[in-house]
Amino acid sequence: MSTRSPARLVVALGVAAVLSIFLLYTAVAGNSTPTLTPSQLGQHTGKLAIVGVVVAPLHGDSHSTGGLRFGLRNIDGKGGVVPVVYHGENPPPLFKVGRNVVVSGSYQHGRLAGSNVVTKCPSKYTAANQS
Repeated sequence: MSTRSPARLVVALGVAAVLSIFLLYTAVAGNSTPTLTPSQLGQHTGKLAIVGVVVAPLHGDSHSTGGLRFGLRNIDGKGGVVPVVYHGENPPPLFKVGRNVVVSGSYQHGRLAGSNVVTKCPSKYTAANQS
């Protein structure tokens, strides 16, 4: 028969409960960044991410003071073009006109000041082959 005190179990369960509440809070109300398409921007401002397709023209360099400039349009081709000025590391190797990307940054005055670019795999947007 065990003579251990149940206090250790109570303390361990209490710590686990506090950690689970913290994880739930940060997942729901933490510093989340909204991800929108160009047509969903409306009156949004501040930190966000935009999912779209890169449209021409591409100008500049991400390391220059003027930045790399390009536009983003909805993947379905509808809606207007959002101008992007990207400063930061070189864009991913698959970055080019016509690629689907997610650009994170600060959106103000109808323009996104991008700080991160991630290319999206085209297979995520095509239907699976049904044989």
